Amino acid sequence: MKTPFDEAIDRIRLRGYHNHRQEEHSDNVSEGIVFDLRRGCAAFREDEEAGVVRVWYNVQSPGDRRRKIDLFVGEPIAGSARPDIKKMRIALENKSVITAHRNKTNRFDDLQKTLDALWSERSEAVLVATILVGLAQRVLNVPDRVKVECKRSRRSFDLEVRPRLSSGDETLWTEFEFAVSQNRPSDPAQTAELFRTLPTRNPAHTHVAGYDCVLLVPVFIDNVHPPTIPRPNPLGIDVDAGYHQMLDRICKAYTARWHL
Repeated sequence: MKTPFDEAIDRIRLRGYHNHRQEEHSDNVSEGIVFDLRRGCAAFREDEEAGVVRVWYNVQSPGDRRRKIDLFVGEPIAGSARPDIKKMRIALENKSVITAHRNKTNRFDDLQKTLDALWSERSEAVLVATILVGLAQRVLNVPDRVKVECKRSRRSFDLEVRPRLSSGDETLWTEFEFAVSQNRPSDPAQTAELFRTLPTRNPAHTHVAGYDCVLLVPVFIDNVHPPTIPRPNPLGIDVDAGYHQMLDRICKAYTARWHL
């Protein structure tokens, strides 16, 4: 069974590169998780089919207009199609640290602030975070550097460059040497360790401000070679087992909090 992260990698491969500025993998992951919850979690499926809850994507986060919740499951405002933040049941945030691991602290802070805001609104909501952790030691920065250079030099990015991305064309490294971001060999492990310090909680302890699940997903994305989810990987993470454990944890917490 493919995970939503595999689907996101397939989309990146078809596009040719990962746009880290827009976190384009997020919608793919969120939609895939909803699909699997519908299939495997009876309590969630029953509530959605009965109209008790609805699913929204990219909902404004409470207390900060600049932030959006990637996946929001909850009740709508009475007489409206808009979500009621105070009646959320599941909230999911998807992040990635791929192009530059030096940005890991910013992504960590984003998840911490989102946790604080969501837990303050409804402590019993099931709170989940996923993080793509890049393993590549160098990454071709396409959105910020390659596309900008093509526009400056009046080259056709779509015709001359995009078809070569994620194809294994090694000449891209020298042709766009100025656009290469370097990562240290130790960066992936250090990034994983940082995100493992995010607050988590026992499913029964909704009074504790913490995520119900934090899932780390190692990925190889350098925008030159085909992107993959390495199985196995140097971080020792079992992506498939971790994903199924996350689904099980979400379902059990959801069922316990609203169906028992």
